[in-house]
Formats: sequence, C-alpha cells, structure tokens
Amino acid sequence: MNLINKLFAAPVAMLALWAVSAQAATNEEIAERLKPVGEVCIAGQECKGVGAVSAAAAGGAARGGDEIVAKYCGACHGTGLLNAPKVGDSAAWKARASERGGLDALLKSAVNGRNAMPPKGTCADCSEDELKGAIKKMSGL
Repeated sequence: MNLINKLFAAPVAMLALWAVSAQAATNEEIAERLKPVGEVCIAGQECKGVGAVSAAAAGGAARGGDEIVAKYCGACHGTGLLNAPKVGDSAAWKARASERGGLDALLKSAVNGRNAMPPKGTCADCSEDELKGAIKKMSGL
C-alpha cells in the first residue's frame, strides 16, 4: 500500500503545482483576457472607441475604380461567377445597362444588391461615387 501511495504522490503533487500556477493571475491579467474584441455601433449614434473609419467618411480622398475593382469586385466580375458580367466585357455591360435604364440603374443595383450579389457587393463602406467609378472601370461605360 505504501508503494501505491508513493506512485500516486508525484503526479498528484505536479497537478497541484500546475493548478496553483494557473490560478496565480492578477486582476489585470484576467481583465485583459476577458475584454471585448469589438464594439457594436448603431448608424446615426456616436460610437466611442472607433478608430478606423473609411477614407470617404473621414473626409479623405475617395478610392479609385481600379482599387475598388481589384479589392472587392474582381472575385465575381473577374471570372463571371454566377453569371456576373465580366470586367472588360463591354457588350454584356451595355446590354444590362440598356435593359435596366443606364449607368444609374446599374449603380442602384450595385447599392441594393441583385440576385447573388449582396448590397454594395462586398464593399460595405464604399460610397456611391466609388461604386460608380468601379462600374465605369469594369464596364467601359
């Protein structure tokens, strides 16, 4: 019986030491581990602690059509995914524009979303001017 106690004593002692060291944390360390990773903001209300704001909303320079297409539109419009008109296929773009009512109608579709395309594509912080520039770049209109 004494031998069994000795065999179990070492692992139990190690487990106890590990548990004590795991609990030896200050309140600041605990608070750091539990702090929120983000914040929910409601449109039209002040949102404290928001550091990143889109360039257009901050009064900075608007992004160009090339940048928007490369970052947000190319995944679908570059490949024609789900029947999206491809970048540079002016015939397909012109057909859609004439069918829907011109460039402004295409912009409205981009802002509101259409079929599989979500509102504003994948660029939730794009302004209408930025989206219009991207449409012009992709369509050649």
